[in-house]
Amino acid sequence: MTYYISNIARSKGDPKVIHSGPSSLGTVDRLAKALGWYSIGLGIAELVAAERITRALGMEGKEALVRAYGVRELGHGIMSLSPDKQLGLWSRVAGDGLDIATLMTAMRHDNPKRDNVGIALAVVLGVTLLDIIGAQGVTARHSRPRGRPRSYRNRTGFPQGVQAARGAAKDFQVPPDMRAAPSLAAVSDRAPQERVRSH
Repeated sequence: MTYYISNIARSKGDPKVIHSGPSSLGTVDRLAKALGWYSIGLGIAELVAAERITRALGMEGKEALVRAYGVRELGHGIMSLSPDKQLGLWSRVAGDGLDIATLMTAMRHDNPKRDNVGIALAVVLGVTLLDIIGAQGVTARHSRPRGRPRSYRNRTGFPQGVQAARGAAKDFQVPPDMRAAPSLAAVSDRAPQERVRSH
């Protein structure tokens, strides 16, 4: 399916994508991507169905707060899908803490929907665990090593040494398509001679 979609945008002469090689995404990158899409889905649900969520949790009157959390989730999701995915995942961990604190306020004894709140807390705790695993894994995978930076002073750019590079292009033949334009030196030599002839 992905190959078909990528081939739609190609011009007539472009090569077609038949199959791709192995993905460079690691397990933690795939987890970050999944959590990013989960955040976006949850954010949309919190924006669209805030009344149903608060009713199910016995938190009527907190619809504006749930919508604000929905906007926050959308931000987490976008950041988790971006190149700065570790920032997105760590912000998700902080958001999970906020969600747990908010749900704890609904665990009061006079709440008839207390069981629903318990289920929601268990889900948030499970997702928090995944967020922490993902954030730590992505940070470890994509962080630069600490300590002294590498020194490249002993590299010259000549893998076989400078001496081996000397004279390597002596037998170079200029391709015909590069000979079409006259060299700048030839043009500058011809110009004074043409001026002399015209006088």
